[in-house]
Amino acid sequence: MASGRTTSKNTTHTAVIAGALCAALGCSGSGSANSSASVSSNTGAGGTPVSDGNPITIGQGSSATMAIGGNLATGGQLGQGGQNTGPGGGGGGGCGPGLPLFPAGAPFNTRVDQAPLDAESDAIISFLSTNHTAGARFQVDFSITVLTADSQTPHMPFLPTADHYSPDCDTAPVPVPTGGSLEGEQGYECTGDGDCHLIVVDTSACTLYEMWRANIVNNVFNGGCLAVWDLSRIYPPEGRGQYCTSADAAGFPIAPLTFSADEIAAGHIDHAIRFILPNSLIRSDVFVSPGTHSTSATSGPSDAPPYAAHLRLKADADLSALNPAAVIVAHAMQQYGIMLADGGNITFTASSDVNTAHTWDEVGFGSQDLKALNWSDFEVIDLGERHMSSGGDCQRTPIQ
Repeated sequence: MASGRTTSKNTTHTAVIAGALCAALGCSGSGSANSSASVSSNTGAGGTPVSDGNPITIGQGSSATMAIGGNLATGGQLGQGGQNTGPGGGGGGGCGPGLPLFPAGAPFNTRVDQAPLDAESDAIISFLSTNHTAGARFQVDFSITVLTADSQTPHMPFLPTADHYSPDCDTAPVPVPTGGSLEGEQGYECTGDGDCHLIVVDTSACTLYEMWRANIVNNVFNGGCLAVWDLSRIYPPEGRGQYCTSADAAGFPIAPLTFSADEIAAGHIDHAIRFILPNSLIRSDVFVSPGTHSTSATSGPSDAPPYAAHLRLKADADLSALNPAAVIVAHAMQQYGIMLADGGNITFTASSDVNTAHTWDEVGFGSQDLKALNWSDFEVIDLGERHMSSGGDCQRTPIQ
């Protein structure tokens, strides 16, 4: 766990979520995070969070009373010597722990609750409702680990593998924090033949490093596609380069689209959320901005969503079956939406709690907690021009 933790591991998830909701609802009485208090909230029918940033309401015509106690941390603290404590959230733009990734106005941090609908919205939602019925539908994956580095963290050069594509992928040495791990692994060795993403936020350089298929064994670093992102920059519609992939198939960064236990504890998620689909359910060879790429593995028909499709949860979706933590996630889906980033089976992506101030158990959120939602609760915002990935070649100068 993060060395900057200010809450006990015994803090109950009720207390953590109550603190977040108290902040959102504007509790009367002491505002100290150290105080004990209670908050009662009477919600209206439907239990739907409003989309203008006002308090979240939970339940259907019900009351909720929760005790508050303990010290509520707002994000992990950067460790000395490049330790791998995690960033605390996303939304408005920054580089350090507890700060969001990318500036305000970046597409991942821009609210879409008032955006117009796409002409194909009904057709795409109908396709997903009919065809995306597997058991992993609307399940949450917690295997992505977001590491944090500083100026003292050593950078390691790597040997590009067959999963490194030029000029799409960068070749710069990568900061490798002590004690970190790859996606789905206990350390830096890719033992399970998975995606093995290595994701590091370098707070001193305001740079995000994301690598697909990383593997470090006995100080020998082999790596697939590396994408280096400038976190102080709002990228143009063509991102790092039109027709260029990244560590995700759509050409997106990964970390800014994952949500964390610390964000749940804070009571808000101020960015879009990553979602993935089986390749057979992604429109063949098509992507939309701000995505920059599709893959030959996609085989979906013309009414399937294209890569980088941006959906949002409807403002009137019934959230009464969701627990308080899931309602916070749903609120983000209403305000910022979800973005189709990669091919796979588990729909939504959260970050691991290995390096966060709070754990998923503390905030009361599990992998099945969004499954009460349905595709009919979503709609597709205007996607703009459709691009054929086979219609051009990536042209960019890799960062070395």
